[in-house]
Amino acid sequence: MKKLTAILAFITALTLTSCGSTAQQSAPAETPTEAATEAVTEEETEETAEPSEEAETEAPTEPATEHETAAQNEVGYEGMQAVSADALMDGDYHIEVDSSSSMFKIADCILHVADGSMNADIIIASKSYDKLFMGTEDEAKASGAEQGIEYTSDEEGRSVFNVPVEALDKETECAALSAKKQEWYGRTLVFRADSLPDAAFKEKRYTTVESLNLADGVYTVDVKLDGGSGKASVESPAVLTVKDGKSTAKIVWSSDKYDKMVVDSLEYTPEITDGHSIFEIPVTGFDYRMPVQAETTAMSEPHMIDYTLYFDSATINT
Repeated sequence: MKKLTAILAFITALTLTSCGSTAQQSAPAETPTEAATEAVTEEETEETAEPSEEAETEAPTEPATEHETAAQNEVGYEGMQAVSADALMDGDYHIEVDSSSSMFKIADCILHVADGSMNADIIIASKSYDKLFMGTEDEAKASGAEQGIEYTSDEEGRSVFNVPVEALDKETECAALSAKKQEWYGRTLVFRADSLPDAAFKEKRYTTVESLNLADGVYTVDVKLDGGSGKASVESPAVLTVKDGKSTAKIVWSSDKYDKMVVDSLEYTPEITDGHSIFEIPVTGFDYRMPVQAETTAMSEPHMIDYTLYFDSATINT
């Protein structure tokens, strides 16, 4: 009997141990399930936040998203005087255009002069704008989108807007219709007369050595540089040399990073002295913004930059 009781006790203990083991194995099995549920919940929360869409909204992928905060640029120059079509020879000319908005980037512009009137092909290297309106932003909104100037596409797929031009060297109001937001944004443009070749003008637009009656010799003259980022400068006054009715000037740059200048399609190389690039270039004329180009090596790659030099005839001294 005692033996039977012992056997029954052993069987009971074995059964309880087996049940406890099963219970212990079941409990941990629930933990991964809860963890997985929590993980899914966290993933769903992150997906709901949709950070990729927020990043896309914040990133300036299209110029139209940044119009309100776009940097404003100065246009034209102090003392500029309007130039009408009557002062120009008929023809087609590449012309530089200042834009007050950093978002309204003009890749190129071709001015057409004929029969006493002007128009221009403003070329934008994107499809950011559906239409242009020659007037203020408020006038464009009041007139409606149907009044805007639509673009055509050139062989490179760029947008070409043909617009009327009242005068060069004069602030011109223009509004652009954003392709993305379908809203008008105002800009101020200046079609730069100083970027046209001399052949475009019916009369000389500057003072010459002949008109000043300058004898052969060495002089000094005040010179002002404009263009580029505004960080570069040239030494003033500059040394001016007159010989056989022609003049040249010694241009001393503020750095030695300029390795080439272009004047009237001719290239000039410098002498490097004491941290300065020094060029001897012809002076086309005085009392106007003479267009030149200079190549800088200060960037990762050489860049040719457009500048103007203004030689003030009133400051010429021996």
